[in-house]
Amino acid sequence: MDIVTSQKLRFALPLFNALAVSLLILAIGSILYLGREIFVPFALAVLLSFSLAPIVNMLLWARVPSSLAIAGAVTTALVLIALVGYVILNQLSALATELPNYQTTMQRKIEGLASTTGSERGPIAGLVVMLNEMQEDLSNIGQARRQTADQAPNEQKPQPVTIAEETSPFSTVSGFVSPLLHPLATVGIVIIFSIFILAQREDLRNRFIRLAGTDDLQQTTAAIDDAARRLGKLLLTQLAINTAFGVVISLGLLVIGVPSPFLWGIIAGILRFVPYVGAVIGGALPLALAFAVDPGWSMAIWTVALFLVVEPVLGHIIEPLVYGHSSGLSPIAVILAAAIWALIWGPVGLILATPLTICLVVMGRYVQRLAVIDIMLGDRPALSPSQIFYQRMLGGATREAAGQARELLKERALATYYDEIALEGLRLAHEDVARFAVEGDRLETLRASTLGLVKSLETIESPVPKGGSLRPEAAAAADAVGPDTTFARIVRSPSELAPEWRGATPVVCIAGGDPLDLPIASMLGQVLTKHGLNAHVTTMKEVAQNPPTKADVEDVALVCLCFVEPLSTLHLRHTALQVHRVAPKAKVLIGIWRERDPEIVATLKNRLRVNAVVTTLNEALATIFEMSSDRVPAIAAAGEKAKAAQPALA
Repeated sequence: MDIVTSQKLRFALPLFNALAVSLLILAIGSILYLGREIFVPFALAVLLSFSLAPIVNMLLWARVPSSLAIAGAVTTALVLIALVGYVILNQLSALATELPNYQTTMQRKIEGLASTTGSERGPIAGLVVMLNEMQEDLSNIGQARRQTADQAPNEQKPQPVTIAEETSPFSTVSGFVSPLLHPLATVGIVIIFSIFILAQREDLRNRFIRLAGTDDLQQTTAAIDDAARRLGKLLLTQLAINTAFGVVISLGLLVIGVPSPFLWGIIAGILRFVPYVGAVIGGALPLALAFAVDPGWSMAIWTVALFLVVEPVLGHIIEPLVYGHSSGLSPIAVILAAAIWALIWGPVGLILATPLTICLVVMGRYVQRLAVIDIMLGDRPALSPSQIFYQRMLGGATREAAGQARELLKERALATYYDEIALEGLRLAHEDVARFAVEGDRLETLRASTLGLVKSLETIESPVPKGGSLRPEAAAAADAVGPDTTFARIVRSPSELAPEWRGATPVVCIAGGDPLDLPIASMLGQVLTKHGLNAHVTTMKEVAQNPPTKADVEDVALVCLCFVEPLSTLHLRHTALQVHRVAPKAKVLIGIWRERDPEIVATLKNRLRVNAVVTTLNEALATIFEMSSDRVPAIAAAGEKAKAAQPALA
């Protein structure tokens, strides 16, 4: 009975946890919604503080007193906000004055589009006709109801009484000032909050460290300081870029001739804080005005062209150069955050959605207790690059894995990709194969997918990266694998090789009997070939079925034996002896790809009496480069230089 109860509790516990998390999310959402009058100004103040923090730090670095630095930064922000507000009001006033002049043009253009007379109708004539028919139907229904009501017995209906009140000057002023009180009060609260946050930021940082945990005070402090610095720089840079976007749009609309261009530029810059849809909405407003103002279509076409040119250039060229790889949010997280914050806080929440979510994700990357936020909303992959590789190979997603590999090869060498991602993923796979978790069709899919990946990368021109911008997954993988080794960026020419290494196929890679040995041997052969050492890949089974002749091994300078995990030391020694019997002139290199302990590797090398024992492709590449280098010409050249220098010395 106790066992049954424990099993029920074990299955029910995840359900209870999910229910508790859901209730917690609903509670937090309700609190944010009900307290939006307080939380919205506070959120604005936090973002303003992060944006002003770099300015305050620069002033403090210039030995400006703290109070003056904070006051100067806040005053600058207030002046800019007031200037933007003045421009908006001025442009709105001018637009309201000019709009009646465009009524005739707009009416004629709409009549031209929706014309229902003549032999041909306008593009939206069908919609207009349908709406007219619906209006007639509704009018008929209303008329029938009135007729029914008139046929009812006449009843004495109460006469409405209208009370006229005299308007006093005070009520007139109150009606004009009241709508401005709430925005002004919000601005005042934001400024006060910002001043206190900037003044008490060290104390607030210490309190946050206490909440995050003091187990590793040094690391937590460094992480939070780095997060605050990165976040402040990100928000300030985003503000600068969106401001530049607004300025360019304003000047462009001014040249095109759209009325109130600075108004639409400011609105476009503000709406651009809302990813994906913000720029579209910001472009739709001046486009509608251009449609109404211009009797023709040139102004509307030029307006569309302006946004279609400026937004892609800024979003796909300027922002990646300034931000780096991305803002840190996945596209789904951006849309989801925009929807949630707009639901809670309305239009202001829509504008604050991305900055607030960025704050949460950055904190989640540095604070362990908030890591779930980074996993759910961040743009970094939830799995390591090797785990993603293993998962894709299990699923047979060769094309997807090859695409990501080509993306990473813009910044990392081919040998680095194979070593740090593919080989690590196959080590994970070997562990599952060893405990019989992967076998049969799944093992064959894994093997075939990896071979297909290697074959698809055969078309790359060079194993050395040429640079380029990376997508988030590839950028995270590049950061995870680290820099390339020196040999991973070297390609040897035939003249740099020793004579015995200049044959058609100087290297032969022989895979062992494990299903994963052949994919790794193929990777090694491809890397060597791309770096100037032509390699032939085969298996022990093929060698046993078709034994090579002396003519076949005449040009072979090196034989690489590839094993994920060999059967035993005796097996390795026996295999190496067989290679020496068949190709006595060739050197022997053994790759044991699962072993990483250098002491065990050194012991194996002494026992096996082979030329080299390696565990990575980069190590194999460096060892083979050393074996194959043509040192004799270099020594001879040095000797000739020494002889030529002797008479001069005498």
